[in-house]
Amino acid sequence: MPLLLMEGLMLCAFFAISFASRKFRLPSILLYIVLGSALSSLFFKSDLLHVAAEMGIVLLFFILGLEFPLERMVALSKRIWPSGLLDVGLNLGASMGIALLFNLNAVSAFIIGSIAYATSSSISAKMLDEKKRLANPETEFILALLIFEDLVAPVVVSFIASIHGDDALSPGFMGMLVLKIVALTTGAILMGRFGFRRLNNFIAKYIERDFMPLLTVGVALAYAGLALSLGLSEILGAFMAGVMLSETGRSPEIEHLLLPLRDITLPFFFFWFGTTIHLGEGLSFIGMMAALVVVGIAGKIVTGYAGSRWFGLSPKVSLRAGLSMVHRGEFSAIIASLSPPPLRVFGGVYILITAFIGVYLFGKAPNIANWYQKRWPEHGNP
Repeated sequence: MPLLLMEGLMLCAFFAISFASRKFRLPSILLYIVLGSALSSLFFKSDLLHVAAEMGIVLLFFILGLEFPLERMVALSKRIWPSGLLDVGLNLGASMGIALLFNLNAVSAFIIGSIAYATSSSISAKMLDEKKRLANPETEFILALLIFEDLVAPVVVSFIASIHGDDALSPGFMGMLVLKIVALTTGAILMGRFGFRRLNNFIAKYIERDFMPLLTVGVALAYAGLALSLGLSEILGAFMAGVMLSETGRSPEIEHLLLPLRDITLPFFFFWFGTTIHLGEGLSFIGMMAALVVVGIAGKIVTGYAGSRWFGLSPKVSLRAGLSMVHRGEFSAIIASLSPPPLRVFGGVYILITAFIGVYLFGKAPNIANWYQKRWPEHGNP
């Protein structure tokens, strides 16, 4: 099939999936993954598909980095860090512990824990909008915790991308990995502070010109490539490139410039991830899957409830927040894509199960919270 014909048909298929997902209120990324898995035999080890997928995920994290000037990261961390650490412990840590109990080695257990860690930001944003809950009191907390997870995500991905066995957990390897991450982060902060901050007027003047996407995408790809050359993840490099350009003070304009390109390329990542899941290989560790799903649901509900209480919200609102954070999505898919084939299948199935359960609980959260308030009025006052 000619390449242009294939790309055109894929984009039309992505359009149909996205339109259908909106109509039936399902997360589109899950349908992309399912479609990719169904067509995996046709796209097995496609280099062109992988390049498009990599472009999409780089732009996703570059645009995410645009939202985080250094001052905002520091201010957010001061307020949300207790809930963020609880989230890491209950979801990444507890899931890793379950994997160790099922006799997985330390590296595989860490990968499983990382897959089970983060709530899907894209599903959360879509559900908050569709369910008309953007103005609810718990929304600020949910978004703050999602941002904390988004800050942790690039570091976790870089660690997983760098390890190749249990010997990689040696003190020497860990020290070198931390040094590389610190160097990449420090370089981005310095270039943002003393370089890109001076480009405020330049970007404001030329933001509508046709050469500005060349600069912004070029910076994103170059710093992502630098991260790869250091043995880290391109995701961390793309995120830090966004942090660099956020210092220009023109993040909204740059984001508006790149959103169409991201929306075209990002579906390729989830579709590509689906093509790496060969369900015909069978699903191993069914008992571990059941345990992880239960712990994953409970861990997010407890994190959301306790974190919201620390955030100053009422018990009723806190329960509603906890029930709205169960779904896993894009970050889990990124981690699973770095896994060996058996864990990739396992991770893909885990993502689909928790995402569908999470979407269901999100829709039922207000009713469950109201029932809680009526059942225990002394605890559930708004």
